[in-house]
Amino acid sequence: MPLSTSFVDHFSDVTDPRRGEPVYPLQNILFIAVCAVISGADDFVAIAKFGRTKRDWFAKYLDLSAGIPSHDRFNAILALIRPAEFEKCLLNWITSLQKISDGQIIAIDGKTLRRSYDKASGKSAIHMVSAWATANHISLGQVVVDAKSNEITAIPKLLELIEVSGALVTIDAMGCQTEIASKIVDAEADYCLAAKGNQPTLHAGLVAFFADHLEDDFARCPVRRFETKENTGGREDLRQYLICRAPEDLPDAHRWKNLKAIGIAINNTLRDGKMCIGIRYYILSRYVSGRRFAEAVRSHWGVENNLHWQLDVTFQEDQSRIRKGHADMNFSILRRTALSLLKNESTARVGIKNKRLNAAWDETYLAKVLFGK
Repeated sequence: MPLSTSFVDHFSDVTDPRRGEPVYPLQNILFIAVCAVISGADDFVAIAKFGRTKRDWFAKYLDLSAGIPSHDRFNAILALIRPAEFEKCLLNWITSLQKISDGQIIAIDGKTLRRSYDKASGKSAIHMVSAWATANHISLGQVVVDAKSNEITAIPKLLELIEVSGALVTIDAMGCQTEIASKIVDAEADYCLAAKGNQPTLHAGLVAFFADHLEDDFARCPVRRFETKENTGGREDLRQYLICRAPEDLPDAHRWKNLKAIGIAINNTLRDGKMCIGIRYYILSRYVSGRRFAEAVRSHWGVENNLHWQLDVTFQEDQSRIRKGHADMNFSILRRTALSLLKNESTARVGIKNKRLNAAWDETYLAKVLFGK
């Protein structure tokens, strides 16, 4: 049985970096790698071992007349493949299986692969900025932050690579920049940006506005509200989300394209009899409901648990020493693809770690993760 056309068709645009007549078809390399990482492989040795162990199963889909590549061959080829092409093909494949929700909240956030540095060659640890579709749990794209740059320059590049039209894009304070806000609006999307001291005039204006109106509970100003209460493990959390139309006299407002609303998120946490209050301020290009504002704020915080924590704990990303050529970037793309596919498989009522085990043990389940049926 030939490999599903949903995979072959989407990966035909990946440029084969090898010269001459290759021994192993590129689709074999990519398909085995994707399957192995879904099933628990966290390095190239494990990918090659998985390929050999599951050879009979792979033979149902692939021409294995040349055998299974060695771990060195997997490493060498993935070190040469262009990450932008590879990621685009993986995303097109995933979105053919899982439709991105309309009005999606897209969280953009950065993460460092801590052990991707190479002291011998002077290569710095990779820091990447990723876009995560929060409702569908799909990684939409990522870019590496240049060693001599930061997230401020990387985020516009990421916005050029991904489709955000109709979405609400959330970014933490690092990305609260006028150029980024304009880029989001120009892409026919809306923004919800956290504002802190890196925008001192704007931040001071937000603090003053909400301090004034909180005193009389917004008696002089229309406000949209949403509250949540949670009790977990002896900890009580009361979260309040308040959003108002941007006042005409808000300092610095003229610099922000389509600035329509401002918001405040107040978190009152009671633990062991001690109260801790956290306050964050936001600017938005749309005056959304209190519930939608709360969803945007909470979804962005959730990136840490749904993406970064899973990559570190379940996929051991922070422990990875892969660093040759583009291999570190491409392996990171594989991890995010595997996580997206596993999160969207809903029949197994277990966590991501056990879903990976299920995929390794049960070939029928692995096929369900891969092809959605």
